Amino acid sequence: MNTPRFEYLPHPADVMFIAHGSTLEETFEQAAQAMFGVIVHNAIREPDRSVDIELESEGLENLLYDYLSELLYLFEVEEIVFGRFQVDSIEKAGSIYILKGSASGESIDTGRHNFETEVKAVTYHQLKVEKEDGGYSAHVIVDT
Repeated sequence: MNTPRFEYLPHPADVMFIAHGSTLEETFEQAAQAMFGVIVHNAIREPDRSVDIELESEGLENLLYDYLSELLYLFEVEEIVFGRFQVDSIEKAGSIYILKGSASGESIDTGRHNFETEVKAVTYHQLKVEKEDGGYSAHVIVDT
């Protein structure tokens, strides 16, 4: 996951991006990287905090929404700026998708972290996860 595989797209009011990955797991990691690229504009030096994440949702779009929303919640409540994302698995059990992974970062340091854009929420508007040649893509709009 060294080279970002996401791009920001024009949007009149919020921030829209599309993330790509060869697997669903990589696509979700890239979507998280894109969202935190909106929030903080300088790289995380050396992560010193990590959280495990396990989520269950009905449908891939709901799982992506819940994943990004959980990361945003942890950023706001635990005051962690995430810079590394590891989605170990996304499995389907009936109509439920189960995500297991972790996110690493560092405690918020307002003297070092450059926060220019506040992400208020992940939206369902135009949210989609699609299979494409060579992998998957995720289209996301975040409310800023």
